[in-house]
This record gives sequence, structure tokens and C-alpha cells, in this order.
Amino acid sequence: MTDTAPALPQLAMIEMAREGRLLRITLNRPEALNAVNLQLHDDLAEAMWFAQVDTGSDVVVLTGAGRAFSAGGDLDHIENNARNPHLFDHETRVAKRIVSTLLDIDKPVVCRMNGHAVGLGATLALLCDVIFAAEGAKIGDPHVGLGLVAGDGGAVIWAQRIGLTRAKEYLLTGDLLTAGKAAEIGLINHCVPADELDARVDAFCAKLLAGATVAIRATKILTNLELKRLATALMDAGIAYESVSVRSMDHLEGIQALKEKRAPKFVGR
Repeated sequence: MTDTAPALPQLAMIEMAREGRLLRITLNRPEALNAVNLQLHDDLAEAMWFAQVDTGSDVVVLTGAGRAFSAGGDLDHIENNARNPHLFDHETRVAKRIVSTLLDIDKPVVCRMNGHAVGLGATLALLCDVIFAAEGAKIGDPHVGLGLVAGDGGAVIWAQRIGLTRAKEYLLTGDLLTAGKAAEIGLINHCVPADELDARVDAFCAKLLAGATVAIRATKILTNLELKRLATALMDAGIAYESVSVRSMDHLEGIQALKEKRAPKFVGR
């Protein structure tokens, strides 16, 4: 541990701030419900890398600005990738980096799920160590609703949190869960009244910051070993399958249906 903490990176769509030994990372695209476009996707990789190597913090809080944690992929960005699938190849590399780096961070990462966490937003939340969600928030991974494979980490983390049987139910349907239901089945840790969210997160972080840092970090490393093994085994295949589905007619139909606010008519290719 050093007395001179590195300067926080200046990112276009993520705000980073220190509060003592706590590092707060805020997805900062509130006008779009923190939907992930190319810039935010790239910024996420940089933010996770900084959190991993930052000597100025012992606990990380990941949250979103405004009403949502993250509404998932930005629709215009998703459509651009679908019509220019070669562009998705860059994102596959970045997606793998985000997941692997988040799992490599040895300090506790606490999710302050202030609103909906969908798609990649759900994956980010679920890869955190402890999740506090506001009542009224929903979480889910509706990749299949857009004709996409849930290859960006969902297939890794859902089954580890709620078991394979339930994970398949939610990943194969893309259904969203309320924060209350998610807490009930163990997908997240806590569902709390929105006006209590900050107090609950702050109290938990204070408890961690007052704890034995070396022991806490080593315990996290140990409990993440199996997750990292699974991620190593599944991410390349998951990204490859998702890359194939990006090029499918069903994906274009899913996008068009969402834009037209209607049920998709998938054709199976």
C-alpha cells in the first residue's frame, strides 16, 4: 500500500471518484439509462483495469447515474454492429477484457444497483461481489429477445448465483426479475427501499474498509478461483457464438421489432 495514489483516469462516459479508501465508479450516460455504446464499452474496460491496479482504494462501488444502473446495449449501437458485423470483433475482445478484469480485481466490488440492470448491465452487476438493489429495479439478460447469444458473461455467472436450472429458465427466455424476486432466489444479495440504498451500501462498505484488508482480499481471490476457471472455459466459446448470432436474420428482426415496439417474428436463421 502506498501513500501516493495514482491519478484517476478521465473517461468520457464513466465518472470515478475516491472517498477515502473507497473507489466509486459511476456509469455516466443517464440520458440513455446508461445503455452501453462503443465509448462506454471501451471506458468500462479502462475503468475495470484501473480499479484492479489502483493502490489508493480497498473497496470499489459500481453504480449508475440517474434512474438506471444500465439498460444494456444501446439500440443504435447494436443495430450498427448488426449491419456491420466486422465491427463486433473489436467488442468481443473488449467484452472478454471487462469480464476477466472484473474477476481479477482482488478488492471487494459492491454493486449499488440504483435501477434496472439489463443485458450487459446485468452481467456487470452479477460479477460484483455483493449487490444491493433498490426496490422497483429489475434485472435480466434478454439477449435471446434480440436473437443474440448471451455470450458476454451471462452464461458464466447466472448459474453460479442461482444454479443451472433457474439460470437456464431466465437466460433462455430473457425474462426480467424484480429486485425482490432476485433477492428471494439469491441472484442478488439485498433488495432495499430506494431511499435506504445509499445508507445500506455505505454501511456495508464501511464494514469492509474497517476489516482486515489482506484477509478480505485473499478470501475474495480464493472464492473467485472457480469463477475465473469457468470464465476461461466459457468466454471464448460464448463470444464466438454471439459473434455468429450478430450476423443472423433473427438478430436484425429482433432489433426491428424492438424499434417498432412489437413482438419479433423469428425465422430460425
